[in-house]
Amino acid sequence: SSSSSSSSSSSSSSSSSSSSTHAHTNHLVHEKSPYLLQHAHNPVEWYPWGDEALKKAKESDKPIFLSVGYSTCHWCHVMEKESFENEDIATIMNREFVNIKVDREERPDIDRVYMSYVQATSGGGGWPMSVRLKPSLHPIPGATYFPPKFK
Repeated sequence: SSSSSSSSSSSSSSSSSSSSTHAHTNHLVHEKSPYLLQHAHNPVEWYPWGDEALKKAKESDKPIFLSVGYSTCHWCHVMEKESFENEDIATIMNREFVNIKVDREERPDIDRVYMSYVQATSGGGGWPMSVRLKPSLHPIPGATYFPPKFK
């Protein structure tokens, strides 16, 4: 059941000779969630929440960048366009973190745990929710939306 060959035209200005129609493909490409699939061709090396990503974080002793959202979330789409499709930002994220993307509608348990943390530490919450975690899954700081440049 691999019908991942939709003919979407590449809107990327840099033409790469790597994969067929996309310059980037990450670990979300085989997921079922429309929200996760939407991020499958970001330059950020996204993983779904699971053993592979958690093991990589522990073995590399890198923090996790956890991003939680859902497919109809306006600010989730804004953050994707401004940050997760940005090659420079993706380079930093890929170097410094194991990046995990979660669909809150698919994993409300994960959303609940880390949203409780963000609300308790920031006084508010919303999506996209961004939380940095130690490989032990203990949160570092959390927030909702990080613009690519702070003003």
